[in-house]
Order: sequence, then C-alpha cells, then structure tokens
Amino acid sequence: MRSYKKILKTELKLSLRGMDMLIFAVIMPIVVLVVLGIIYGNRPAFEGAGYTFIQRSFGGLASIAICAGGVMGLPLVVSDYRSKRILKRFKVTPISPVTILLVEVTIYFLYALTSLVTLFAVARIFFGFKMQGSILQFILGWLLVMVSMFSIGMMVGGIAKNSKDAGIIASILYFPMVIFSGATLPYEVMPTTMQSVVDILPLTQGIKILKSATLNLPMERVLLPIIVMTAIAVICSLVAIKFFKWE
Repeated sequence: MRSYKKILKTELKLSLRGMDMLIFAVIMPIVVLVVLGIIYGNRPAFEGAGYTFIQRSFGGLASIAICAGGVMGLPLVVSDYRSKRILKRFKVTPISPVTILLVEVTIYFLYALTSLVTLFAVARIFFGFKMQGSILQFILGWLLVMVSMFSIGMMVGGIAKNSKDAGIIASILYFPMVIFSGATLPYEVMPTTMQSVVDILPLTQGIKILKSATLNLPMERVLLPIIVMTAIAVICSLVAIKFFKWE
C-alpha cells in the first residue's frame, strides 16, 4: 500500500504536468456545457419535452472524461511504459507491475470523478440542472460505463505492439465516440440512418444508460445497453488478461 501511494503521487504529478487529461477530461466537458447552456439555456430539449437540453446532454458530457481516460489515456500510458521497459523493470523489484497499472486506473478514475462533480456543480449553479431520475442509478450506470471503457483501453494498451500502434487504435476508437456517440453532438438530432450506424459505438450505449438515469426514463429502454456494456467489459477484460504483454 505504501508503494502504491508513492507511485500514485508521482504519476499524478506527471499527469498534471502534461495537462492533456486535465484539458480533455475536465476542462473540455465544462466548456461544452457552458456553450450549450449559453445557446439553449433552460429551454426544453424539444417542443413538449419535460426536460431541458442541459438535462438531456448531461450524461453524454459526463462520459467524455471516461472516454478520454479509458480509451485514449490508459492505452497510451500502458504501451509507452512497456516500450520503455518500465513494466519489465518492475518485474525484478519488490513492486509488482500490476501496481503501476492500478495506479494508472486510479488516476483516470480521479479525472472522471473530478469532471463529474465539476460538471454537476456548474450545471446546477448556473443552469438550474436537476437530476430527474435516481442519483444511485446514475452512479451505477456511470461506473458500468467506466469499467467498460477502461477495459477497452487496457485491452488496447496490453496487446498493441508499441505506443505508436496503441495511439492509432486509440484515436480510431476515441474520436468517433466523442463526436458521434452523443457526448457532444446530440444523438436525437442525427438522421435515423446515422443513429443506426453510431449505435455500434460502445459509448453510444453507455450514454443511453446515463441519459435514462438522468431523465428517469423506463429501465426497459436501457436493458439492451446494459447488457452490451457488461458484455464489452467482460470480453475486453478477459482478452486483456489473456494476451497482455509486459515487455
């Protein structure tokens, strides 16, 4: 535990110095929230809707940090540490290489949590945001989305030959999900054909879960997304465990 805390402190300082995650995981969602709030204010999401545009978009904004950390940050760090033989060096020390992986997961969890709390505070204070559904259901859904996205990142980082390959794969996964899954561009404004296409993206299903919890929609509507996200988490975790390369 002592070594875990020391490594966590060091890695967190290095991450904050890089500023990348701070910008994409914490600042970017807030900027998008403020822009949406300025444009739409407290107006209904559409005519006759019982919820505002901010309420409809909150789940997607909360998922940006999860996607940034799990799909982009985690695989790049893991693959980079492998290529620099850092993971291999840990094998000959009293500290297990698993420790540094747990540290990285903790760091990206903290980024996602900070983003969620900050988003909620800004939305609540400046735009009158209210959670119509169960906060507990939202948190459980948020954790499921996180486990699923982190399992994808660990799988990519664990099996990619080098950091360059990991970066390419992570970019191919990350940018389409952030742009088209409903995290930034509202899912409802997309044409039906486009919705059918973006439904393939894992984060799209995750955002449906968060949106349903935020708006207090019937659970039957998110039963399939829950199954999909759970299946992704299990499959990617098993693949990562079986094929993970330490060196």
